[in-house]
Amino acid sequence: MPRKTYIAAIQAALGEEMRRDDKVLLIGEDVRIGVFAGTRGLHTEFGDKRVIDTPISELGVAGAGVGAAATGLRPVVDLMFGTFLYLAFDQIANQAATMRYMFGGQAKLPIVYMVQNGGGVGAGPHHSQPVHPLFMYLPLIKVIMPSTPYDVKGLLKAAIRDDNPVIFFNHLTLGGQRGEVPDEEYEIPLGKGDIKRTGKDVTICTAGLMVHKSLEAAKILEKEGIDVEIIDLRTLKPWDETLVLESVAKTGHFVAVDESYPVCGAASEWAATVAEKGFHDLKAPVLRVSSKHVPIPFSPVLEKQVMPSAEDVVTAVKKVLGK
Repeated sequence: MPRKTYIAAIQAALGEEMRRDDKVLLIGEDVRIGVFAGTRGLHTEFGDKRVIDTPISELGVAGAGVGAAATGLRPVVDLMFGTFLYLAFDQIANQAATMRYMFGGQAKLPIVYMVQNGGGVGAGPHHSQPVHPLFMYLPLIKVIMPSTPYDVKGLLKAAIRDDNPVIFFNHLTLGGQRGEVPDEEYEIPLGKGDIKRTGKDVTICTAGLMVHKSLEAAKILEKEGIDVEIIDLRTLKPWDETLVLESVAKTGHFVAVDESYPVCGAASEWAATVAEKGFHDLKAPVLRVSSKHVPIPFSPVLEKQVMPSAEDVVTAVKKVLGK
């Protein structure tokens, strides 16, 4: 099976979907150039009408995507950074998220908002804050956060084909990661998690970059005789509660690991659900691992202290096991 980078997998997914369906188009800031390389080269093949550079006006671009989707197209709107979604929030929350409901299902909103999310590259608060929980909160919006090249291609293709609005978060630090990616056609169903590591002692629920931090932690813990099961949700909403609860029933211990902040963060949602629905399977209270509740610093040294690390995950696992 060919090995590709995470970025190359995005390019492959976009190219394949644009060839498959002429209603798929790409709009956004500098999409011709491809600042993060995921859209690079598509303009050469598909031209001005399907790869459209826009002004730096996130609210306007997000609204254009809503209009295009409502009138029968399938736009992929590249807004570069997750924090730029703050500027587009009104169109996403008040229009994209509600239009299908307000029109009684008569309208479809097949739109994908694609951004780079999270920290780890010293880009400062305006470019690094993990914003995905804000969109998990909104009804009728699907939220995706892949962790591998294989997953990003399959999930992006599924997102483009979905008839509902999708926010697609790619992590800033994963673009160069390599992995096996088939050339043949495949999709990954939205809402289905994946067990990235099987284990019997404790369940870790996570997504995105934190999957890799959790796998690092699992290697450390394995040396101490602790066997960790790691579930990569891949889709943050709707998320695979069944898979997580089945794992907790087996291990009896649960740690939620996410890069977002602890107050109303993704880890808080997972922990609350397990405490509510899996209470009788738990042998100890659930624990969360999140970023510290401050803006993501520009300084790499400070940023490292704010974001969750493998060592933080190791500490939480030992605590939940009473070690």
